Amino acid sequence: GLEGVDAGAFKKQITALRSKFPPGGTGRHFDTGVKRAKLDLLWDVYRKHPPHGLAAFRSFQKDNQSWLGPYGVFKVLKEKMDFRSWEEWPAEYRGGLARTALAGADLERADFHDWVQWQLHAQFRRARAACARQGVLLMGDLPFLVSRDSADVWSRQDRFKLDLAAGAPPDACFAAGQKWGMPPYDWARIASEGYSYVIERLRYAENFYDLFRIDHFVGLFRLWSFPLAGGEGFFDPADESVWEDHGRRILTTIVANTSMLPCAEDLGTVPDCSYKLLREFSVPGMDVQRWSKNWDTGEFRDPRDYRLNSMATVSTHDLTSLAAWWEFEAGTVDEVVFRRKCEAHGIAYASARASLFDEERSRHGRLRWKSEVADGRLLPGLLGKAEHQVGDFLEMHRQTFDEKEKFWAFLGLKGAPPEKSGPAFVAAALEKANASASVFTSQLLQDWLSLGRDLEGEDVWNFRINFPGTMSDANWTLTMPVSLERMGSLAINKKILAINEKTGRAGKAR
Repeated sequence: GLEGVDAGAFKKQITALRSKFPPGGTGRHFDTGVKRAKLDLLWDVYRKHPPHGLAAFRSFQKDNQSWLGPYGVFKVLKEKMDFRSWEEWPAEYRGGLARTALAGADLERADFHDWVQWQLHAQFRRARAACARQGVLLMGDLPFLVSRDSADVWSRQDRFKLDLAAGAPPDACFAAGQKWGMPPYDWARIASEGYSYVIERLRYAENFYDLFRIDHFVGLFRLWSFPLAGGEGFFDPADESVWEDHGRRILTTIVANTSMLPCAEDLGTVPDCSYKLLREFSVPGMDVQRWSKNWDTGEFRDPRDYRLNSMATVSTHDLTSLAAWWEFEAGTVDEVVFRRKCEAHGIAYASARASLFDEERSRHGRLRWKSEVADGRLLPGLLGKAEHQVGDFLEMHRQTFDEKEKFWAFLGLKGAPPEKSGPAFVAAALEKANASASVFTSQLLQDWLSLGRDLEGEDVWNFRINFPGTMSDANWTLTMPVSLERMGSLAINKKILAINEKTGRAGKAR
């Protein structure tokens, strides 16, 4: 329901909206038409039920003026400028604009955007209260960076390094690295203001969450950045000796200014000081099942040996689902990594690829070994090099060739591992993660849905939230094949409950 509004008066329009945009009816990615249609309906509601006399609405505006004021102006200008980036606006609007500069229809439209935020605030708080009555805690997110084209950046450009773009360095999972495009924070400026920007975001999030994820936790220490004009990436700050103190100041601010429990996404290229501070502040990190290995042997770690103060997960929003990992990535080599190693060792890439990998079974930039090269000792001869010259390739082979067999054995499943994923395989992996020593477990909805038939017919490779390092309409726009209303009655719910009960993760509903 909407605050201060008889929603029943708009039942016909809401029903028509649901019919026009049914769950799964517009493809697997968010149709922006849904957003436009909802905003049009909300504008109609706002005009027919203006909130100006509602004390709760005015109180909300006053309490959140620091961010809501600029946000409303930014939204108005965005609409007037045909949604172009603020950096393309006329000069008089690019440097920020006070709410007092608006009048008439523009001021009304800014109030409308405030009202929408108020409705979201009220609905989220009601949802949280309902969860609390059932003994359910909600975990939210604190994005590490914000979009360059945002009210935050537009209104306080001095808080950001606008000549740089943030990203992540190349690592074992993303060989090409990542370039996100968001501007890094000017931490010196933010610190000079007593970290008020960080504190305000935390305080608002407390309305909705009991726990929250610190996005890109390693970025609190140093951030991989690129010159906006082009050039090589670098860590900022560049001096490694200051990383620990830099991160400690920010983390101290976070834990001292919120009642929520922080959980760190400590993934990627992780500096040693990250692990040190997680222990020091008792902040849970993340243990990802497919990466939790003994890297000397390639064997998967017993989940009972995961960090006690951690969150165990099978997949993350930046990764393929379990099913897609199994079918396309497990037991394969990243094509970009292999090509670069060939170039570094003076090996002809095309011929090496043809000698070592099965072309028909290599897809999506992942190279699958030929069964004929099960014995890694064959590699030097096939690559035309002495054994001591191809240590990188031998290590790559040792880590990946029989990865599927090792993961299958790790799950305790019998027989030969199949090429395709299936419900029994998914259930075993989810159960294994839930049986970990980790204080928390959190699994993607895609992986839970893979327990049944709800994802049949889906392209599991593309059925993911984000492809890191890419700019695409497919990122952060994934929609589920079932509606929220249907999720409460899915056949897999009994399986989910059984897994949680078996592993001691099922709390008692109140």
